[in-house]
Amino acid sequence: MSQDPQSTMYCYVHPQRETLLRCNKCDRPICTSCAVRTPTGYRCKECVSGQQKIFNTANWWDYPLAITISGVLSFLGSMLTSITGFFTIFLAPLAGMVIAEAVRRALQKRRSKWLPSVTAGASLVGALISPLSRLVILIVISIASGQGTAWLSGLISLLWPGVYAALVVSTIYYRLKGIRI
Repeated sequence: MSQDPQSTMYCYVHPQRETLLRCNKCDRPICTSCAVRTPTGYRCKECVSGQQKIFNTANWWDYPLAITISGVLSFLGSMLTSITGFFTIFLAPLAGMVIAEAVRRALQKRRSKWLPSVTAGASLVGALISPLSRLVILIVISIASGQGTAWLSGLISLLWPGVYAALVVSTIYYRLKGIRI
C-alpha cells in the first residue's frame, strides 16, 4: 500500500520524524516519543501539562500554613515517642494520617504538585527537633564529664524517634500525594 506524498505528516516537535499519530486534543502530528498515552488516547506533552495545571489549586499562603501545621503536630507527636516505645510502630502511621488530614482540611482540600513534599519535609524537621536536641545534650554532657563514649548508650533512646520520623513522613507524603496503601 503506498501513501501519496501529500499525506505525509511530521512531528511538530521533531520535524524530521514521519508520523501517523495525532494529538486527540489539539490534532497536531506527534511522534511516538512525544506521545503520552491517556485513557482517551494519545496526547502531546503540552496538552497533558495544560490539563494537569488545572488540578494545582494551592495559593502561596498554603505552603507556610502546611509547614506550620505539619511541623508543630509532628514535633508534638515525637515528644510522645519516649512514652510509647514499641507502640510507635503502630501509632506513627496514625499520627501521619491525622497530620495529613489536618493539613488537607486547613487548606480546604487545595492541592499542588509540591505540597506533599513540602509538608513531609516540614514534618521531618518537626519530628527530628526533639531527638537531635537530646543527642546534642548527650554529647555535651559526655564531653563535659570526660567520658567520650558515654553518649553512645544514649543512642538507644533515639531509636523510636527515628522510627516515628520515618513512618510519619512517609504516611504524610503518600496520603497527600493521593496514594492509598
